[in-house]
Amino acid sequence: MTVESAAGPVHSPDTKLDAGVLKVAGVVVLGAIMSILDITVVSVALPTFQDVFDTSYANVAWTMTGYTLALATVIPLSGWAADRFGPKRMYMTALVLFVLGSALCSTAWNIGTLITFRVLQGLGGGMLMPVGMAIMTRAAGPERIGRVMAVLGVPMLLGPIGGPILGGWLIDVASWHWIFLINVPIGAAALVYAALVLPKDTPHPSESFDFLGMLLLSPGLALFLFGVSSIPEKGTVAAALVIVPGVIGLLLVLGFVVHAFRPEHPLIDLRLFKNRQLTLSTIAMFLFAIAFFGAGLLIPSYFLQVRGENTLHAGLLVAPQGIGAMVTMPIAGFLADKIAIKKIVIPGLLLITAGMSVLTQVDAHTSYALILGVLFVMGLGMGGTMMPLFTASLQTLKGPTIARGSTLMNIMQQIASSIGAAVMSVVLTNQEKDSHFALPAIASRRDKAIADKLTPAQLAQGFADTANGFATTFSVALVLIVATLVPVFLLPNRKVERAEPVAEEATVPVAMH
Repeated sequence: MTVESAAGPVHSPDTKLDAGVLKVAGVVVLGAIMSILDITVVSVALPTFQDVFDTSYANVAWTMTGYTLALATVIPLSGWAADRFGPKRMYMTALVLFVLGSALCSTAWNIGTLITFRVLQGLGGGMLMPVGMAIMTRAAGPERIGRVMAVLGVPMLLGPIGGPILGGWLIDVASWHWIFLINVPIGAAALVYAALVLPKDTPHPSESFDFLGMLLLSPGLALFLFGVSSIPEKGTVAAALVIVPGVIGLLLVLGFVVHAFRPEHPLIDLRLFKNRQLTLSTIAMFLFAIAFFGAGLLIPSYFLQVRGENTLHAGLLVAPQGIGAMVTMPIAGFLADKIAIKKIVIPGLLLITAGMSVLTQVDAHTSYALILGVLFVMGLGMGGTMMPLFTASLQTLKGPTIARGSTLMNIMQQIASSIGAAVMSVVLTNQEKDSHFALPAIASRRDKAIADKLTPAQLAQGFADTANGFATTFSVALVLIVATLVPVFLLPNRKVERAEPVAEEATVPVAMH
């Protein structure tokens, strides 16, 4: 993607980000904060959606899965559209879609309409990230790519800290509707800021877009994940609601794999997997995102369902994880330009492994001090893992393959996050179904009539079973985190020199959770 910049010379030998670049960064960061905050705000609201819409955790998890799948769908479309219509125009269009989707989410009358409106919101959020980051990358130049990643990591730091707290506070003092309505004034401010700061568009002809690839991959992933998410509801893999969409989805994805090697510009360029370092980085990112982001959705639910906290307190209790990431992410961004990526990521993964190991032992009475300390340690690990893996994936690419590699990593991370949400919700829901008293015990915290039907021993057993369900689910995440170490160990032991300066059209990815 070619983007004009108002930030002065594109290629500057100075590694510091000047005032012009920071102005452009302000637009990108504001949009990213809005998009990422909305993910973390919703994570603390999932139990509320269960109550309000009287549905299962697996169903409400689709408010996250549908959003991230929409993100993955439009990421490759964004680069083509920005070239065709201009990045400023597309960025502002993305803001409008996101704000419109947010307003509609606040009007949802059942879980189906909420998921639908979340998809619309995700279409806007999916364009915000790559278009905005391409603008930022072009403004800063290839010499400052590590610093750009550090700046664009700001939303990742603020989201995990501020999102759950903001969501919990809004639900407690107002209602769940306001976790979406809050985006309206922020989006309006971002629109004005973008109109004033971003340079005028100069659209030009761009490479063709792989519409067939999109028609194969996006519905395929959605159908496959729908089938997986239907397992808890049906209680068996053999149910038609599981098999039919699951098999059709899998066939569509396989059809995309066959198709992807034919067009010159496929939706996802699978030919890039010939590059060993990109392949290892992608595998590591995929496993990490399934485990970390899937398990991360459960932590607020543990505080709400097992420990009886309100949404505000649950949001405050998960903040240490974001604070931990705040400590290490800027350091990792700086070191990624200086030393071997492997030397940054392995310590990060070991910290997450240690923290997740403790979470596999949680029960209904685990010390809060221990849990908060574990979340902080896991945040430290996350800050040293995500961005360096993205950097590793791009280091050995050159020319136009850099943009394709960036698109590939963005899409794979979003797909993995969606799979993580589906898999972890399936595991947790199955655990709850194995207990006769788990769900009634949870409901008793809000409904005295339900509590009166259960004896104190039954209530205690219900909360113990629910805690065990969370511990088992964290065990699944732990296995995946340990598996992530395998491809990371195979990365080079020395710093890899970039084969060629970053292409102008390359986008810098930022994790969405």
